[in-house]
Amino acid sequence: MSYATTTEKPRTAQHEKRSAALFSVLAALGITILKFVTGILTGSLGMLSEAAHSTVDLVAAGITLFSVQVADRPADETHNYGHGKVESLSAFVECFLMLGSCLWIVIEAVRRIAHHERLALSHSVWPFAVLLLSIAVDFTRSRHLHRIAQESSSQALEADAVHFSTDIWSSLAVLLGLTTTLIGAHWNLPSLELADPIAALVVSGIILYVTWGLASRTIDTLLDATPKESREEPRRELERDLMTIGGVLAVNRLRTRRAGPDFFTDLTLGLAQNLTFQRTEQIALEATAVVKRHLPGADVVIHTVPMPTGAESVHDRIRAVAARMNLTIHDVTVQRVGQSLHVEQHLEVDETMQLKQAHDLATRLEDAIQRAIPEVTSILTHIESEPATIEQPESQERDRQLEVRLRRVAIAFPEILDIHDVLVTRMGSHLQVNCHCTLPDALPMSKVHAVITALEGAFKLDAPEVDRLLIHPEPATDNRR
Repeated sequence: MSYATTTEKPRTAQHEKRSAALFSVLAALGITILKFVTGILTGSLGMLSEAAHSTVDLVAAGITLFSVQVADRPADETHNYGHGKVESLSAFVECFLMLGSCLWIVIEAVRRIAHHERLALSHSVWPFAVLLLSIAVDFTRSRHLHRIAQESSSQALEADAVHFSTDIWSSLAVLLGLTTTLIGAHWNLPSLELADPIAALVVSGIILYVTWGLASRTIDTLLDATPKESREEPRRELERDLMTIGGVLAVNRLRTRRAGPDFFTDLTLGLAQNLTFQRTEQIALEATAVVKRHLPGADVVIHTVPMPTGAESVHDRIRAVAARMNLTIHDVTVQRVGQSLHVEQHLEVDETMQLKQAHDLATRLEDAIQRAIPEVTSILTHIESEPATIEQPESQERDRQLEVRLRRVAIAFPEILDIHDVLVTRMGSHLQVNCHCTLPDALPMSKVHAVITALEGAFKLDAPEVDRLLIHPEPATDNRR
């Protein structure tokens, strides 16, 4: 299997993700340097806390850039599900960085509030200019990252977008703290000198809040928790859509996990046990399309199990048993004798099979039928050999005399409207007659079979030299003479 051809993402999407991540790194680097310089020059803890926050953003942006490059690699022999979880792993590392910066800010703020240390600030226009510039840059890159994250379903870029959107609020908190401190210094209000460390605590609270949400989502992904796109109501909607597919009796198990932007879904469908293999495959394809409609781009694995429908006839249940054993039967008849059922059936076997093998096969089939249908007490199986070679007739021609005799015999059956396309095939001493027989459109198949069987018997009495008569019934509205 070639993993590259099945899971590789479009190159344009990869380029957009990497460009967005690189832009985020450059923007974070510039803003972080400005905040640190301004915080050191002014002595503002709020500004230094913002610089620390921005440092975390810078490291997180670098990790995001690395992760999106690795996560976009196609699946290979050692990573069959791709590399998407690298994005979640990078977000997990980012959580620890954010918690570390939060802890430092809280300790420093509490120390300044408790001991009234380093509360005097050097006021200038630069902190305000830097913070306003930071808000503008954060707003621009947050919107850009969010758009690319939505288009590419990237958890790493979405985490960065949320991260930078909260930076706007933390910058506003520091801006308010600096403004309040400046007012306190100007009007000689000592109580307002605590505004800067209080603003730092507000920033740490914002960092903690963002970290908690990011950590929760990251841990869920790493532990293969069910994505929110397939929980509760979305899951019920998906199951309802699957149940609308003809032949699906039950959705026994539906499991979904996420790795980066990719969903992986496996489910077990209960299907009617008398469905053909081809129909089962069609249902699997329909179910895959339904899942991908709910979870775009999902990698879907479907397992099917046969189930009784509850409305099957005894004939259907018998054929289902034969199908499970990969056997072919026909002409199944069922007779009720008191409270029991007697079954007669024809089993087709290879012409080269020995009698002992064929008899053992028929016995196993009969035992399986009686286990599946306990009311069946007796079974008579006619074993027939099917030719494994293609017959080569010596001649195929119209025989006017046999055709006239066949039409004369058919007159005795009022249901038969017409006999046409009569063809005689000779193979050595064997003679076979094929024909088309026109019957009324509304005639039930049970009556059709009875008429055809009676015609075969009557014609063989009139023409004993004919070994076999094959009749193709067709409705009067489809008479293609």
